[in-house]
Amino acid sequence: MTMAYEKTLRPVGIVDSNDPIAEMIAKKIIEIAQTGVQDPVQISELAIRELGVR
Repeated sequence: MTMAYEKTLRPVGIVDSNDPIAEMIAKKIIEIAQTGVQDPVQISELAIRELGVR
């Protein structure tokens, strides 16, 4: 999940892990991982898509 989190922060331009958007991303990544998805790239792509961030 850490790799997915880091892969998601970079494209959306988040550098401060205290940013509220970073927290939203972390929660979404956990939610996606709990569905059984294990590939960090896929988790990241799903999180970006589901959150609608660019």
